[in-house]
Amino acid sequence: ESDLGVDIDVEETGTTFEENSFLKANAVMRATGLPALADDSGIAVDALNGEPGIYSARYGNLDSDPARCALLLQNMRGAKNTENVPDGQRQAQFVCVITMVTPEGKVIQARGEVHGELLRAPAGTGGFGYDPIFYYPPFGKTLAEVTPEEKNQVSHRAVALRAFYDKLKEEGYAD
Repeated sequence: ESDLGVDIDVEETGTTFEENSFLKANAVMRATGLPALADDSGIAVDALNGEPGIYSARYGNLDSDPARCALLLQNMRGAKNTENVPDGQRQAQFVCVITMVTPEGKVIQARGEVHGELLRAPAGTGGFGYDPIFYYPPFGKTLAEVTPEEKNQVSHRAVALRAFYDKLKEEGYAD
């Protein structure tokens, strides 16, 4: 429940991060009559045609981050380890889309991505989600092995927030 006393559960029926982010922001705006901000995010793996994508948080209907990481790595190995995705073809990106919807019908949306590759086993104890298996080449380590401050400088959410702020300025909502 929010500070405004609004408790809504938005069904994420979209097929993209953009659609789901909009659905959430629009639902909150309609419930409150106020401008609303929402995001949708996840990890998209090139070798798996963008999976788990919008299903990242509920991948495999598993209830823990380590279990979802293990499933993702298992799916990278293919059936009976016969189709292991080789090094150099394990690219993935974290994606975040932020959307603001106003009662006047204005929609401002921004996307952020951070590109890396999947390791074959987790490394590091920081972060959350898929961070332990997401190797970020500029740091030479996983996002679970860097400080929160380092991660926050390059994360998909940071990139999306910077782009969103730039769009707010363009629209006259920010200085």
